[in-house]
Amino acid sequence: MPGPAADGAQVPFRNAKEEIRARVEGSEAGGGQQGPGARGPRQNIVWRNVVLMSLLHLGAVYSLALIPTAKPLTLLWAYFCFLLTALGVTAGAHRLWSHRSYKAKLPLRIFLAAANSMAFQNDIFEWARDHRVHHKYSETDADPHNARRGFFFSHIGWLFVRKHRDVIEKGSKLDFTDLLADPVVRFQRKYYKITVVLMCFVIPTLVPWCFWGESLWNSYFLASILRYTISLNITWLVNSAAHMYGNRPYNKHISPRQNPLVTLGAIGEGFHNYHHTFPFDYSASEFGLNFNPTTWFIDLMCWLGLATDRKRATKPMIEARKAKTGDGST
Repeated sequence: MPGPAADGAQVPFRNAKEEIRARVEGSEAGGGQQGPGARGPRQNIVWRNVVLMSLLHLGAVYSLALIPTAKPLTLLWAYFCFLLTALGVTAGAHRLWSHRSYKAKLPLRIFLAAANSMAFQNDIFEWARDHRVHHKYSETDADPHNARRGFFFSHIGWLFVRKHRDVIEKGSKLDFTDLLADPVVRFQRKYYKITVVLMCFVIPTLVPWCFWGESLWNSYFLASILRYTISLNITWLVNSAAHMYGNRPYNKHISPRQNPLVTLGAIGEGFHNYHHTFPFDYSASEFGLNFNPTTWFIDLMCWLGLATDRKRATKPMIEARKAKTGDGST
């Protein structure tokens, strides 16, 4: 799963063809590699991201000392914002826009886009684009967060360097026009900076201050900085831990694993061997509602009439795959 951009400032709003052409031209002009035709893992460091991420994590560590001084409602609000943040990624950018595993009506898409801006992990188009490339070329140099390059790289290090040339070249061959056919995606991409400032920082900070008299200092560091840092690292654990630690009951020939701890933190996204075997399944898990709050949310939206057409792997399909390529675990 993607995180904050490693490619410098947000690019101007473009349609899909312009986006692909710009990235191909950018790679031909250098692509972040050390020389023409370079194929190895050595890439230019994005020092801006190194500095900003270091400061963010230092701020999060400081925030821990503020927890005893905060009002209980502030801590509950921070957790509520975390859940919104997570849904913007799991139910929104991931299961809806990246995999089209279900359909969402306009009000739900607007809500998920706002929650995705609260997550501040790149706009929906960039997140879904990188995630589709990740699935298509998983654990190769064309994978934005290739786990074969180690835990640190797949967790956060991939944000500290320019994209490997293969990510750009092979990613440019995929079709992303469906993403920008959605007016919600286009709007969020066009006004992404504004929506991030409001959703990720301003609103989480102002609500405790305005409604129950929390200090702005506590509100900012707990509901914005600490919540944001935790949500980033939990998302990154899907890229790192869930590709390295756990069993592989569905396909032992791929790296992604079933990781219960990641499942708990990422509200249902840790059934990763299943997900990479059946990426079209809206539940991202064989077990439906078990330990899967994102699936609960999508099912609730269907009950309310805001979501439809949930895709699901059938039981015979799952059992056949487990018998053919599984590692024998459950």
